This record gives sequence, structure tokens and C-alpha cells, in this order.
Amino acid sequence: MTITGRQLRKDTFMATEIMVSGLINIETTLAIDGFPLNYFPVTYAFDRINTTVSGVGYNVAKALHTLGHPVEMVSMIGNDVNAPIVETELKQLGISHHGVCRTLVQTPTSVILYAPDGQRQIHVDLKQIQETEFDSQLFDEKLRRCQLAVMCNINYNRALLAEVKASGRPIATDVHVLADPDDDYNRDFMAAADILFLSDEGLHGREPAAFIGELYQRYHNQIIVMGRGREGALMFVAEDSQFYHAPAITTRPIINTVGAGDALFSAFVHGWLSLGNPYQALQQAVRFASWKIGEKGAAEGFLNAKQLDELSQTTR
Repeated sequence: MTITGRQLRKDTFMATEIMVSGLINIETTLAIDGFPLNYFPVTYAFDRINTTVSGVGYNVAKALHTLGHPVEMVSMIGNDVNAPIVETELKQLGISHHGVCRTLVQTPTSVILYAPDGQRQIHVDLKQIQETEFDSQLFDEKLRRCQLAVMCNINYNRALLAEVKASGRPIATDVHVLADPDDDYNRDFMAAADILFLSDEGLHGREPAAFIGELYQRYHNQIIVMGRGREGALMFVAEDSQFYHAPAITTRPIINTVGAGDALFSAFVHGWLSLGNPYQALQQAVRFASWKIGEKGAAEGFLNAKQLDELSQTTR
């Protein structure tokens, strides 16, 4: 039987172990004065360059772990100088790196430019990960321990979706920037998802609710959430046949909006499991994401569950 958030009691959610299968990369961020970026041969950006472990899978796993969930991490990194850095970071967090395999030649990397007005430009080098299959036996081992699977839209997950679906475990996924409900790359992920997240950045003037409606007609997801930046988030709950808008709030000064979508997604999954109420979950998720963007990196600025509850009480 598929587990839903409304079937889980709030006082037992801590037993909800989550498998997160997705990208881990080494991320370098650079604070700039603004876009467009004019050419110059060199600049001395003191205290404006920051390098950390990141990637959608890592960000979501770290956020969920910080919020109190046992997490099984599934990913691939390179057999290179960055591998021990990733493994040490996971160990320090308390997340096992047994499911993080040194399968690739090089670990994926990213460079992110961000400006004071919130604009950012992300450059990602996925190395060999899109052409590499994950160990199905190891994946099955990790899946058996979990009650929910976060399946990020990285290519190696495509072949594993059917196994998760057959297990009856709910699938949560974020397809990020989407311009077409029939998008060829993301179609498999959207069709498998019980909880589907996306950004409005690819709409190019299309009406958000109508776009979500098209997604639901094609894929019949339980819940669809569209992150809308300064406009908050828009959600459709199939069980209630209802749209719900959660307005954006400001909880502290914005430094870098990169990773805001990962934070919104992670906190919603947490709230869906702990509260059993998607509307309250989205309200909490907006607050969690708002707080997160007061930090430089995509994997920084996560509140724990107690801190999130306190923030929710003070920012109604």
C-alpha cells in the first residue's frame, strides 16, 4: 500500500526514513555586483568566493536530515581528489556514504554567479553521470529501508523509477525549470511522481494554474507544487481538487537564492510526513526556504524541526 502523509501520525514521523537519490557535486559560488557581467581580465573577490559540497541530491538529503529524518543517500561521485571531501561531509552530517559510489572518473562540479538583487546564473558540469548506470542491487538495498523515495531528475534514476513504483513507496521529485508538460527528458519522472515540484521560471508568460492543470491531466500526481520565487508557491491537491497559494515571506535579508527550490521541496516533504496536511506543509516550506536564502551556498542555511516550528509561530 502506498503511504501518504495523511496516514502518518505526527508523533511517529521521526521513524520515516527517506531515500534520496540524486546529484552530488562540488559547488563554487561567486558574488558579483550585478548582471550583465562586463568583461575584465582579473578581479580580487575577497570573501566572495565560496566552495562547498552541494548538488540537488545532497541539498535535499542534508535538509531532510537537519529536519530530523533518517536519510539513505544514493548517488555517484568521481574516483578523484573530491571524493574524500564528499564522504567526509556526509560522515560529519551523520549520513552514510555507503550508497554514494565512486563510479565516475570525476565528481560533478558547478559554478554559480549571484547578484544582490537575487539573480543567479548556474553553470553545471555533470561529468559522466548522465551516461552511467547505478548499481541496481545497492539501490534495492537502500530502497527496502525507506518509506518514501526522493527521486531527483538525474538520468540514472530513470531506470530505477519502476522498481520504486512497484514497491508501493511514494515518489517525490522536482523537475525544476519546465517549459512543456510533455517535456521528453522529464516525462518519466513526472509520470512516476506522487509529489511533483517545479519552478515557474520556464513558463514564459503562461498562466501558472493552467500549466499545473495540464500536468495533472497528463500525470495525475497527488500533489503538484510550483515554486514562484517572489510570488511564493502555488499547489494543486488532487484529493481535494483544490489550488492553494502560499505567499512569499521575508524572514531575514536575502544573500543568494540558489537552492531555494531544493529547500522548498525538502521542507514540504518533511511537513507532508510530519503534519499530514499539505497546506500546512507548504506554509512551513515557504518559511524554511525564506530563511535558507539568507546564506551563500545552496546547501547552507537549513533550520532543524524545532527552529522551523518556532519560525512558523513568529511569522504568521
